[in-house]
Amino acid sequence: MIANILDGIVLGLQFGLLATGLTLIYGLGGVLNLAYGQIAVASAIAMVLAMDAGVPTLPAVALGLLAGGLFGLFLDLTILRPVYRLRGEARVLLSLLLTLGVSFIVDGFLNWRYPLKALTLHIAGGAVEILGVPMRLGSLVASGITLVIFAGLFVFFRTSLGRAIRSVIEDEEGARLIGIDPKKMLRLILVLSGALAALVAVTRSMVTPLDTKAGLSMTVFALIVTVVGGLGNVTGAFLAGIILGIINVVSADLIGTYISLIILLVAAAVTILIRPAGLLGVKE
Repeated sequence: MIANILDGIVLGLQFGLLATGLTLIYGLGGVLNLAYGQIAVASAIAMVLAMDAGVPTLPAVALGLLAGGLFGLFLDLTILRPVYRLRGEARVLLSLLLTLGVSFIVDGFLNWRYPLKALTLHIAGGAVEILGVPMRLGSLVASGITLVIFAGLFVFFRTSLGRAIRSVIEDEEGARLIGIDPKKMLRLILVLSGALAALVAVTRSMVTPLDTKAGLSMTVFALIVTVVGGLGNVTGAFLAGIILGIINVVSADLIGTYISLIILLVAAAVTILIRPAGLLGVKE
């Protein structure tokens, strides 16, 4: 059981970070990005292609992070343009449909062009014992990187730029009145979220190979974590990611992977019924 809990924390940290980008996009601009998992996968393939071309690992990872950020910028400058003209449910629905279409296109292209490609970053070294359980070094390094990024995000959202983003999440009209441009903040978050998705691809590949078929499952898990954690809240994504990661791994071990996903969906549904804003979400 301890081993499952530790594995769940490793998984939860990664998907909590993935959900952070998704929840900030939705909380900031009411945009539901269903191509978010595909950003991670596309970034992973970019890293694989770079390494296949002879680029060393660290520069290849940097290129992957850049690819993720550019993917987010591309969405902002293209298909999301008409979305920004709408408000409320219309904006959510149009963003859902358009980004779902993008996810289909990216999945189709990657599975056609690179069906056997997968990102795997090996961390040399033996197992490290944690609470009497041997943990692979890759899992520990991935978790360490994720914790550092979360800490960096907490610091960032206390800077003047971070407070500007938070003000848009809490009151878009009020932020506009004091001179903050919500569109610029949303563009920044889309670029940042794309880089975060690429970073999740890096840390995930230290634990298990990340192939071209992983996009949908990553998006689904990020959505569930977002709902439970609360829109627009980094701490909520962090907390919900760990809780749901543990639940997922323990339930998968006890009753199977498919049933564990149903349990996560039930957890999200119960959260909506009891606390619609999520564990730490911003109340409208």
